[in-house]
Amino acid sequence: MSQVCSIFSQLLKLFPRSEFEQAVRQHRGERHARGFTCWGQFVAMLFCQLGRAQSLREIRGGLAASQGKLRHLGLSAAPPRSTLAYANRQRPWQIYETVFQQLLVKCRGAAPGHKFRFKNKLLSLDASVIDLCASLFDWAQFQRTKGAVKLHLVLDHDGYLPSFCVVTDGKTPDLAPARKMSFEPGTIVVFDRGYNDYQWFAELSERGVFFVTRMKKRADYEVLEKRALPSRPGGVRRDEVIYFPSLAAGGCEAVFRRIEYYDAEQQRMLVFLTNHLEFAAATIAAIYKDRWQIELFFKALKQNLRGKTFVGTSANALKIQIWTALTAILLLRYLKLRARWGWSLSNLVALLRQQLFVHRDLFAWLDEPFQPPPGSEPEPPRQLLLAGVAV
Repeated sequence: MSQVCSIFSQLLKLFPRSEFEQAVRQHRGERHARGFTCWGQFVAMLFCQLGRAQSLREIRGGLAASQGKLRHLGLSAAPPRSTLAYANRQRPWQIYETVFQQLLVKCRGAAPGHKFRFKNKLLSLDASVIDLCASLFDWAQFQRTKGAVKLHLVLDHDGYLPSFCVVTDGKTPDLAPARKMSFEPGTIVVFDRGYNDYQWFAELSERGVFFVTRMKKRADYEVLEKRALPSRPGGVRRDEVIYFPSLAAGGCEAVFRRIEYYDAEQQRMLVFLTNHLEFAAATIAAIYKDRWQIELFFKALKQNLRGKTFVGTSANALKIQIWTALTAILLLRYLKLRARWGWSLSNLVALLRQQLFVHRDLFAWLDEPFQPPPGSEPEPPRQLLLAGVAV
C-alpha cells in the first residue's frame, strides 16, 4: 500500500506555498516576525475552522496532540497561545483575502454553470449581520448594549461560490458597499428590497448590468405598457413596463419591468422589478427564487464553521477569522465538486473533522468515505500446527 500523508496535509497542498509566500510578501506579513511564520498562523487558523476549535487554547491543544504529524503541515511545533494571539492582532488580514482569491480561481475551474438556460453570469448580493459582545468588541458598537459587524457577500451561482466579500461595521447600510462594486456588462445581479435605490437601478442599466429584485409596496411609478400574459401563465398575474417619475424629473429615461407573480407554495403575491425586458416573466421569478442560495450560504457559514464566535477580540483578528472561514467553506465547496459521493456540507464538515490527521488518500476517501482503504483489512489468523502432525 502506498504511503500518504494526513488528510489535513493534503488539504494544505491545495494552497501552493509559492502563491502563499507571494501573498505574504505583497502585504509585508512577516516584517516583524520572530520565528512564527505566516504559514504557521494560516495552518492554525484553518485548523480552527475545520477542527471546530472553540478557543486559542483548543487550537494549541489540538495541534499539540498531533505533534508527530505537524512536520507534514509545514510546522515544527504547535504555536503557543500568546504567539498566535499576537499574530492575529498584528499581521495584516489582507493576506487571508488574497489566499481566498487564489483558491477561488482554482474552484472556478471545477465549478459547473448555473441551472438556467441563458448564458449570462448570475450573481446574488446580500449582507448578514454578525452579532458581537459590546463589552469585548468595543470598537464595533452597533446599539447601546450590542456590537456587530456586517458581512457583504456576492455569491456566484456557477457552483454557488462566494466571489466577493466586504466586512464593515454593523451600521453600514447594505447599499453603500454595493454602489462601489463593479459588474461586467450582461451580468444579472439578484438582491432583496434592502438595496432599493432607483438612481442605482438607473446606473446599473446604463452600464449594461441587469438586476432582479422585489418592488416596494408603496413605490410611485407610471405604467407605459401592459404586456400580454403567456398562454400558460402559471403564477404570472401581470407583466408591465414602467418608469419612475422621480427619475424622469431628473432627466433619466430608464424604463423597468414590473411583474406580479403568485407563489402557490407560500400562498402569497410577489412583485418583482427588473430592467431585463426580454426574459419570460416566469424566468424572472425563478431567478429571484434562486437568490435563496445566498441565505443558505450565510446559514452554513455560521452553523458549520467558526463565522459567528471568535477567538480574538481585535478588528484585525476578527477579519482574519472571517476570511479563514470563507476560505474554508470555499475549500469544502471545491471538495464537493471533486467528489463522486453525494456529500451535504454539514456531513462533510462533521466527518472531515474526525479524519484530519488520518493518513489516507483524500480524494479516494471523498469518493468512498465508508469503505476501508485498500490493504487495511487484517489477514485472517493462521492456525498453529501441532508438532509432529503431518500436513
